[in-house]
Amino acid sequence: MFPSTSRDSGREPWADDPSTGPSGPARGYPPAPRTGPAEEEPAERRERKGPRRLRKGGPGRRSDDDADESPEEETPPVEFRRPLALTVAGFAALLGTGLVLGAQTAGPGHRLPFAVIIFGVQMLYVLAWTMAMRPPALLVVALVSAGAAALADVAAVQSDVAGLAPLGYAAVAGLVLGVLGQLVRRVDRVRVTDSLGGTLLIVVGVVAFASLIVLSRIPKGTQAITVCLTAAGVALLVARLTDAVAPWPRLAPQVPRGAAGVVVGAMLGTLTSAVLGSYLVGFTPTSAALVGVVTAATAVLADLAVGYAEAGRLMAGEAPTMWVARHMQGPLGGFALAAPAAYAMCVLFL
Repeated sequence: MFPSTSRDSGREPWADDPSTGPSGPARGYPPAPRTGPAEEEPAERRERKGPRRLRKGGPGRRSDDDADESPEEETPPVEFRRPLALTVAGFAALLGTGLVLGAQTAGPGHRLPFAVIIFGVQMLYVLAWTMAMRPPALLVVALVSAGAAALADVAAVQSDVAGLAPLGYAAVAGLVLGVLGQLVRRVDRVRVTDSLGGTLLIVVGVVAFASLIVLSRIPKGTQAITVCLTAAGVALLVARLTDAVAPWPRLAPQVPRGAAGVVVGAMLGTLTSAVLGSYLVGFTPTSAALVGVVTAATAVLADLAVGYAEAGRLMAGEAPTMWVARHMQGPLGGFALAAPAAYAMCVLFL
């Protein structure tokens, strides 16, 4: 039989001599609950937050809050390319010179040569903008835009009264046909809402050039074309040349343009129009500067907006297409917007 008491009974709890028995609890009795700092230590370790001490031979551990935060990605700014800026400046100068000289060939009953020049510029506009924006059913949009351009040119030359109403009808017809051409194809039907803005810009842009033909049919129209398009061409040329020399202050990291070029270009374009106004019949330096500042500012701002649109497409993940078309887009868009602005200024203030 086992003894009723343990062999350790009767020993004083403060005895110095160690027990000769096993280190576990006595038989017949449940283990005593463990109390003291040994039980609380793991909980304190789990609740412990904040930066750790530096470990010997290695870096310190980050806190839990710092580990959850991911570092922000910084997009490197787009570099300025001087040869590209000079090339675009030369193209803007050639385009403005061709339009101004073409306007001098227009006369009563002889507007067909100017219409041919305008149609050639419109085809450049269609090529550049369709290849840069790449809307759904690209070929359909390009063909419809070319047809709208031809229809607008014929209406501008053959209409009995010189006005913008026939051009508006051509623009609406081109836009409707372009959207219907995208709805026919099932693949492009999903993106038709997104591409409506791009189709509108292409169709309205080509029709806007035809307003120069209408402007050449009204009194002082040819002189107004000379003043306005010269101001726009000088503004675009100076803006791009300034970007090639001093592209500061930078407007956005993703857009390789400087604010100095936009401001200086608009100012010199206005000055050029004022100088021309002192030599042309029917103009004064004040009236020429008034119409010149509107067209010059319109042209440089449209060119700048094209740069922002291109940067937005690249940031959205779209692959860049056709290097030449993308960089022709800015000057063509500037002159396309300056043409109806010149017509409005001539009709309202001259």
